[in-house]
Amino acid sequence: MRRWLGLLVAATTSVVLIALLVPTALLIRTVAENGALARATSAAESVVVAVGTPDLQQAVERVAQPVSVFLPGGQVVGRPAPVSDAVRLAGAGRSVTAEAPGGREVLVSVRSAEGPVVIRVFVSDAELSAGVREAWLALLLLGLALVVLGILLADRLALRVTRPVHELSRVSHRLAGGDLEARAEPGGPPEVESVGVALNHLAGRIGGLLDAERESVADLSHRLRTPLTGLRLDAEALRDPEEAARIGARVDALERAVSALISEARVRSAPEDGCDATAVVGDRVRFWAVLAEDQERAFEVELPGGPLEVAVSAADLAACVDALLGNVFAHTPEGVAFAVRLAAHERGAVLTVADEGPGFPAELLERGSSGGGSTGLGLDIARRTAQASGGEMTVSRAAVELILGR
Repeated sequence: MRRWLGLLVAATTSVVLIALLVPTALLIRTVAENGALARATSAAESVVVAVGTPDLQQAVERVAQPVSVFLPGGQVVGRPAPVSDAVRLAGAGRSVTAEAPGGREVLVSVRSAEGPVVIRVFVSDAELSAGVREAWLALLLLGLALVVLGILLADRLALRVTRPVHELSRVSHRLAGGDLEARAEPGGPPEVESVGVALNHLAGRIGGLLDAERESVADLSHRLRTPLTGLRLDAEALRDPEEAARIGARVDALERAVSALISEARVRSAPEDGCDATAVVGDRVRFWAVLAEDQERAFEVELPGGPLEVAVSAADLAACVDALLGNVFAHTPEGVAFAVRLAAHERGAVLTVADEGPGFPAELLERGSSGGGSTGLGLDIARRTAQASGGEMTVSRAAVELILGR
């Protein structure tokens, strides 16, 4: 915008200056010519008074300009000059100004006792244009200075408009990236300032809505887990063991589905933030290590030697690791070994959870690898976590690999 405003002002100023300076330049040239011709006419008139007197030669010599006096007998007093058509016309009694080689000649006709006398004063082109080039150069410099000044003023004015607009753009990108604390500093013209105020109001409104959604999710979690606990107690109180196991399995499936829905809602409502994947994965592995030792499971852990930042919040990454390790403990026999590996990747980090169990069913492998459909084994949580960071999830026979963006 700054460049376009500068070009617009430069073009407008140039048109206005051309419309003003060109006539002014022509007027300066005309004034210079008229002044030179007026001085020549005045010189000729100073010689007229000496015509017919012995002082004619002295009068001619006193004039600074080239003067020629054509007497009736064909004699020429002063500077020799050819008898041109204009001189002959002046000899007939008409005072004229005519073009001559190298300038102009001013001819004044005078009647004397011997006959017509013609006084010729020659004005060179240099005299006719004296001071014109200097004046034109001054006008040109003035025009350029005005154009530059106009561009500078336009640039300052454009900066007052573009700087707040760039600030609004920067804040909007921060809001789109999840930084709900970003606020614009209203400024610039009133219209742009009102946009900044509206953007700040919108950001505050978005933050309030997300806070309300998180509170609703937390309340939903408490509301659903209470009746689920009651159902589990009722199932355990049944006398028929088979019926109790069947209902308990359905309650477990319902609880997993509810937990997945709540986790998904939390992921949508939680602000996007990064975390140190090394610290989070290490903490969750230490948590599950207690249960692994109790079930006599051998496990292998490979973590980077330093921090590894990823574009996933610590809570989301912890929930993802818990879901993957929970699958290992829930769907493999006790004593089956597993491994957790975290390494740097060109896109951020790669997390792999593998076990030595029977592996996933073929239909689940197809859905998990493609990222479509619900697996029912917590892999949806892991897949959404990877995709939210700009990565992806791949499921093989006995391993899940997540690529987490930074």
